[in-house]
Amino acid sequence: MNKPKVFVTRPVPDRGLDVIKNFCDADVWTDELPPSREALLERVRGVEGILSLLTDRIDGEVMDAAGPQLKVVSNQAVGFDNIDVAAATQRGIPVGNTPDVLTDATADFAFALMMAAGRRIVEGERYVRAGKWKTWSPSLLLGVDFKGATLGLVGFGRIGKAMARRAAGFDMRVIYYDPLETKPPADVKATHVDMETLLEDSDFISLHTPLTADTRRLIDAAALAKMKPTAVLVNTSRGPVVDLDALYEALKVKRIFAAALDVTEPEPLPMDHPLLTLENALIVPHIASASKTTRDKMSWMAAQNLIAGLKGEHLPNCVNPQVYK
Repeated sequence: MNKPKVFVTRPVPDRGLDVIKNFCDADVWTDELPPSREALLERVRGVEGILSLLTDRIDGEVMDAAGPQLKVVSNQAVGFDNIDVAAATQRGIPVGNTPDVLTDATADFAFALMMAAGRRIVEGERYVRAGKWKTWSPSLLLGVDFKGATLGLVGFGRIGKAMARRAAGFDMRVIYYDPLETKPPADVKATHVDMETLLEDSDFISLHTPLTADTRRLIDAAALAKMKPTAVLVNTSRGPVVDLDALYEALKVKRIFAAALDVTEPEPLPMDHPLLTLENALIVPHIASASKTTRDKMSWMAAQNLIAGLKGEHLPNCVNPQVYK
């Protein structure tokens, strides 16, 4: 019996990849960089399944290039803005994602970024390595306090709620803006506010919203102008949620205290981008979910979605369940 042919857009952790290779005839893109558009269109021809990453744009053209036998697209990510879900639904193709598994890893990392930027940890490390540390000084690299500070969360899904629970340990006041989550669960102490109040009142703002037409450039020059000059902005959601040109201008003139970004637009950020010249901009390479346990589980979940689709079964995590109606 022939195994179903699938294309995996880059090597994923062995926990998932071994499952895929055992069940499928798997064509795995082995380069460090994702396949080009041309390569993607070529390699999907004739496949029954695609396992994609958030760097791969899977739209109607890709689905049609694969052919009418394409049964499933499995995205190894929580977000799926890289996939044209409407096009997949129109073609009767279920799309899978990997929710829940990275909640704690991402919340831990967002909190770590918040502390690193607020207390200038990376800046201090660079200061030492540059040979600038001559003596203890009462005014050297002063940061901002956490105890009693107000944390504003934009987006109050699983990760936002996990951030609120962590903030409780620092005696922080938590406010949040989310038009879909206006009442916090009983075990989370947080207050729903409008976006303007959040911008004006928060000492720290952490972004945990999906990328939609409404959230694209949500943090623009006007939003930054409403923040406190002592505010710290953290983004572990999606790069386009923040207008990086406006952020650069705000950080350059100290309109806000600091920003820490795990995601940017584009990715990677070009080495000549002006944000990279600023000490109060902390930028890391999209690694919020990069713990071994988390990435192993993500690859396994993506494999389960892929194989379920190939078998004609309902995906364990399907973002367009209407295809089954």
